[in-house]
Amino acid sequence: MSPTTADRPVTGLWRATAAIVWKDLTAERRSRELLSAMLVFALLVILAFNFALDLDPKTRSSVTSGVLWVTFIFAGTLGLNRSMAAEKDRGCLDGLLLAPMDRSAIYFGKMLANLAFMLIVEAIVFPLYSVLYNVNLFLPGLLLIVLLGSVGYVAIGTLLASMAVQARTREMLLPILLFPVTLPVLIAAVKGSAAFLGGLPMDEIRPWLNLLVVYDVVFLAVAFMVFDFIVEE
Repeated sequence: MSPTTADRPVTGLWRATAAIVWKDLTAERRSRELLSAMLVFALLVILAFNFALDLDPKTRSSVTSGVLWVTFIFAGTLGLNRSMAAEKDRGCLDGLLLAPMDRSAIYFGKMLANLAFMLIVEAIVFPLYSVLYNVNLFLPGLLLIVLLGSVGYVAIGTLLASMAVQARTREMLLPILLFPVTLPVLIAAVKGSAAFLGGLPMDEIRPWLNLLVVYDVVFLAVAFMVFDFIVEE
């Protein structure tokens, strides 16, 4: 088999993935429903913590990583729920499943679109949080932790959202399924973020980074293998 023929399935997969990502981004640009809801929710959580936690600057700094990840996780869950629910309600999911393409492209397309929305929310939350809490969040290591944690959360979240979208109680079912499974990535992200903010040596941070990388790789591989079976149900 020639290299060109062998590469066709991979090329087709990524073309279909790119098409789904572009579809989601274009639809969101026109409607502004999903991203607006995520942003409003994230900003409300940040403001609520700002007024509720009347703490001294040192204590505020110590709770920064926890507050940030609570905000990201809740906003991300809202986005995952609405993303798949919109596909189901409009009948787009059935159309995607009937399209002559590898169904893994649906997963990767939705996952990358959800990741883009989550990163946009995080990019807006960071400067706002820095101003309200007087904490410098623009550290390269912290940004890496946020990226790895977001990838892991969205990777398994997109898979579980595809499963929960078939249920009537999908808004309640997704968090019940998602939070226990993503507990390792949440713990690693909070601990790693706190370590970077606290200026700890790299030897103490590396285990959390390694855990995030392994989690991302494992669950991306698992989602790739089982997505086809999940959407068949």
